[in-house]
Amino acid sequence: MSLRNVPDNMCPIATEYTTMLTGDWRALRPVVDRERCVKCATCWLYCPVQCVVEKAAWFDFNYDFCKGCGICAEECPHRAIKMVEEAEG
Repeated sequence: MSLRNVPDNMCPIATEYTTMLTGDWRALRPVVDRERCVKCATCWLYCPVQCVVEKAAWFDFNYDFCKGCGICAEECPHRAIKMVEEAEG
């Protein structure tokens, strides 16, 4: 990216490219209860960013792109997804 046309009074962040993933600003993250998940794919269907990843016996999430909206947990008919604070293990 050429910076020669950037005015001197612009904020420096506007002149530097930084990679920020959706998951970088998430406050809550979904956690799957593997005993309750029956792989109905409802979470996959409703996820607005399609971060749901299929595993052999359950679905999981790509936390790089999950924005923590909680739609998956709200729509799961088996209540297999719980939203937890990002600081929790």
